[in-house]
Amino acid sequence: MLDTKLMPHVADIPRVQAEQRGSEAAFWYKGEDTTFADLNTRSNQVAHGLAALGVGPNQRVGYLAKNTAVYYEMMFGAAKIRAVMNAVNTRLAAPEVQFILSDAQVSVLFVGPEWFDMIDQIKDECPHLQHIISVEGEREEWPEYTTWRDSQDTAAPDVKTQDDDDVIQLYTSGTTGPPKGVMLTNANYRSYMEQSGMLDWASYGVGETVMNAMPLFHVAGVNVGVLATAQGARTVVLPEINPAEILELIESQNINHAFWVPAVILMLTQMPDFSERDYSKLKQVFYGASPITEDLLTTAVDVMGARFTQLYGLTETVGGGTYLPPEAHDPSWGKLRSCGVPYPETIIRCVDANGESVPIGEVGEIVIQSGFVMKGYWNRPEATEDAIRNGFFHTGDAGYFDEEGFLFIHDRVKDMIVSGGENVYPAEVENGIFGHPEVADVAVIGIPDEKWGEAVKAIVVAKEGTNPSPESIIAWAKERIAGYKCPKSVDFIAELPRNPSGKILRKDLREPYWEGQERRVGG
Repeated sequence: MLDTKLMPHVADIPRVQAEQRGSEAAFWYKGEDTTFADLNTRSNQVAHGLAALGVGPNQRVGYLAKNTAVYYEMMFGAAKIRAVMNAVNTRLAAPEVQFILSDAQVSVLFVGPEWFDMIDQIKDECPHLQHIISVEGEREEWPEYTTWRDSQDTAAPDVKTQDDDDVIQLYTSGTTGPPKGVMLTNANYRSYMEQSGMLDWASYGVGETVMNAMPLFHVAGVNVGVLATAQGARTVVLPEINPAEILELIESQNINHAFWVPAVILMLTQMPDFSERDYSKLKQVFYGASPITEDLLTTAVDVMGARFTQLYGLTETVGGGTYLPPEAHDPSWGKLRSCGVPYPETIIRCVDANGESVPIGEVGEIVIQSGFVMKGYWNRPEATEDAIRNGFFHTGDAGYFDEEGFLFIHDRVKDMIVSGGENVYPAEVENGIFGHPEVADVAVIGIPDEKWGEAVKAIVVAKEGTNPSPESIIAWAKERIAGYKCPKSVDFIAELPRNPSGKILRKDLREPYWEGQERRVGG
């Protein structure tokens, strides 16, 4: 049970759980348990260690590593001194990581061994970065995390946290311009926990086990551990997605609840022993972040026998928004293409260009009003004002409500591509391609992909007298942007369709690829 009166702020969670069930396991990672008492003590140590390095209220602490249980020690520890955890997408290229660390003004960075060399290359270009601490690996010139942590004071820091303190900052790419840091506060998380706690999908019993397989640079990954810890449940943390390991852990660790994006569900169903596994302890699966086919969904439900709940939300709303309850997954309801109904204390509308609600069944932009809507974008006041208008966050997604109040996402107002749960913006990819010596013009779109929901495709106009290959264009992009953003395929065209003002008509480019696809965007 989520009791936000006892735990009004994120920093309160480990203390309260340590008092109530200190000897019980809070996290399992690579065969080792961390008790709630350990979590509280270690987060105190992290708090003192960060303070000794000069970290104070509202300062960002960076994390660039695979999923680990110690991430939560760091997050809770930062929150205890009113600092902010800023996990960086591990799939980004070096220039993108450098931008985020500099924009967030990160002074202390926890980094895993896979990114040691990258940080070595860019650290001098990050003007605020003063301290680097290695995680799960050693670098001679950097302190090792557990040694550093265990040398700190174990007492609770004498700091009073506040509702408006930012606790998490995650970066979301913009359709134009640089990525933006989303500021999520204690008050945002309290609202999210209160509303989630009213719903079955987020209700975990004391001692139950929840799987956290989603990356910690995504709000969904962070939330799984926060919700579980706040309810006295145990979180099993996976370093990365491994379908064979997921199936093994479902059995060996008695997993009761799990969040997976559709691409992971597809991977699981394709494992040769998928139908032979024991799912008797698995009570709930919640999923979202990208499209899912009805065939895949029904296959997973039939084999696993768990209660499935779809979730639709955004980083800017702490992942909250709508949920499609298990009973609505019965095909006879006709709701499998819906992303569900709003959270209990959340208002969602579909509006026209003037901000007026459109009639039932008519498509409009989805806007959200709730206590979990972000404070704003870090150091981006204009972007914040554009996103939050008249008390509603404008999602950039287009959808409609049916007569029973279920929300259906129709298409995207913005051109964002969601591939395997990762957000990809055409402008970033186009910028990565444009300098190619044989490219005259380029547009990037998302096309249907059975595995990833959407795949990135580049539509290229070649320079006169040249004949570029798709492989050369993809290789060019890979040197400049993260691999998951790069096009998986390239088509060539004589001229891009544009409107009178010169804007590329992406809808016209997408249409041939999406013809016959009923479910264009998922939760």
